[in-house]
Amino acid sequence: MKPEAQLELRPGQSVELLKELHILTREGKINQDSRRKLKQVYHLYQFIEKLLVEAAESGSAPTLADHGAGKSYLGFILYDLFFKQRTDGFIYGIETRPDLVQKSQALAEKLGFDRMAFLNISAADAADAAALPDSIDVVTALHACDTATDDAIAFGLRKHARFMVLVPCCQAEIAGVLRQDKASALSRTPLAELWRHPLHTRELGSQLTNVLRCLYLEASGYQVTVTELVGWEHSMKNELILARRTGQKKRSAAERLRAVLAEFGLQGLEPLRYPGLP
Repeated sequence: MKPEAQLELRPGQSVELLKELHILTREGKINQDSRRKLKQVYHLYQFIEKLLVEAAESGSAPTLADHGAGKSYLGFILYDLFFKQRTDGFIYGIETRPDLVQKSQALAEKLGFDRMAFLNISAADAADAAALPDSIDVVTALHACDTATDDAIAFGLRKHARFMVLVPCCQAEIAGVLRQDKASALSRTPLAELWRHPLHTRELGSQLTNVLRCLYLEASGYQVTVTELVGWEHSMKNELILARRTGQKKRSAAERLRAVLAEFGLQGLEPLRYPGLP
């Protein structure tokens, strides 16, 4: 590990928060691992801040739901840099591990971040949780593993989210289906060579997962942009999917989604992952 170094803080940023999150040492220094993590969160914040400002300018108090919140690095830094400066707005952290939920709630109370709440619930069940409002402005999922990203998308659709900010991770479901049907696929199409070897199965499954997610969002009335979160030296899970609700459902996207499912023998996933296609 490289020597610790000073961190340049943003105006008004809480040093106490960064120490509580163990990003800074008691002496106010930061190591390289924490610096990489913080760089990711800062970079994501730049995208999310603009969306929160846009939501606020529409006249409503901005709301954000963070799925797979973990230790809530993202939620706390969003609150510290944006919501703390306001008198309205709310952040909901959604996490399945009760110990992390309890620690996050205790930290929010300690810091006086009174417009934060943490729910011990899965992303799949969150849409029906009474503690959450009927609509959410921004839905985030930073490295929510495997199908938790799909659940976050389903949540966003149910909550009529204006924006979704997704950094997928560990996309295993489609790779599993490809692996299971590999023998029949090899006899059916030469494209099956794309996933004949286990490493290629995993990589193609990950790529297909995100392509299908983007098509589903477009078919559901969102404009989608795909970009990098940070450089590859910081994380291999680097794809950032930004979705903005337009309300214009694209039938062509639904048709392409179904065509891709058929090409790769994935039709059985439509009712589970892509319901309500036009």
